[in-house]
Amino acid sequence: MKIGINGSGQLAHPNLDAIVTDVEQSEVAGFASYWLAQTALADSLAMLAIAGRTTSTIELGTAVVPTWTRHPEVMAAGALTAQAASNGRIVLGIGLAHQPSVEGRWGMKWERPVKHMSEYLAILDSLLETGTASLQGEVWSLEQQATLMTDNKPLVMVAALGEQMLKMAGKRTDGTILWCVGPKTLEQQIVPIINDAATEAGRSTPRVVCSLPVCVTDDPQPTTEFVGKMLEGYAALPSYRAMLDIEGVHGVEEISLIGDEDTVNAGLDAIAAAGATDFTAVVIPDGDGPARTMDLLQART
Repeated sequence: MKIGINGSGQLAHPNLDAIVTDVEQSEVAGFASYWLAQTALADSLAMLAIAGRTTSTIELGTAVVPTWTRHPEVMAAGALTAQAASNGRIVLGIGLAHQPSVEGRWGMKWERPVKHMSEYLAILDSLLETGTASLQGEVWSLEQQATLMTDNKPLVMVAALGEQMLKMAGKRTDGTILWCVGPKTLEQQIVPIINDAATEAGRSTPRVVCSLPVCVTDDPQPTTEFVGKMLEGYAALPSYRAMLDIEGVHGVEEISLIGDEDTVNAGLDAIAAAGATDFTAVVIPDGDGPARTMDLLQART
């Protein structure tokens, strides 16, 4: 299982220079990948494109960009530009987001999400592969023929938790990017469904990218309480609630990797054994800072 860094926590107070420096330091430390969510007014693909100019080996991924607010042509343009800027190291992670965001924040109707993603992928994949697309769909449409900035197609992954989305991800993409998912859910639901779908479609084994908060500390209670309060909203979202129920827990803090070195290593071992191909850590500093956590993660690269 490859170890990467999820730097999305920095987006609460985004600073471009700080994020680029974090990517550079993650590469020097030997981490396999660096991931950013798409939040508010900080463009994750643009930031990764900039970081791609000052790094050379670390994989750069979005985790994830919501599809509702970007036509697939716009998404493809951003991904191809970042792919060219990074010399072929982009993983385009996309997702449906959640009904409260789609309707409450963006004023759109949450309807036919599976059809939405299926048509989105059809256009996106064609554009990334050939620069052309011809689809008049029920949700998304495009007639386009353009010259590619790069013929090095970026990897595409879909945030998928339910059966229909996991099957789509396995049959049509390079894998899935997960949040609020522990080892039980990986073993019982995520990995079997997506792997079987990929096999059925004749595709290679998909990547399963798991991301959780991580903190190495001798006093786990304060950090656990902090994570629980910070991420309490996820437990109320139906898709995440279903995953947490499989784990038999109430909140994300209960499946986060918080504790001493033995505890955190055991948690990482369990995630690897359950079938995750990648783990991307959301590093949570304790009172003494993130050094112990980073040391443990770096030792596993």
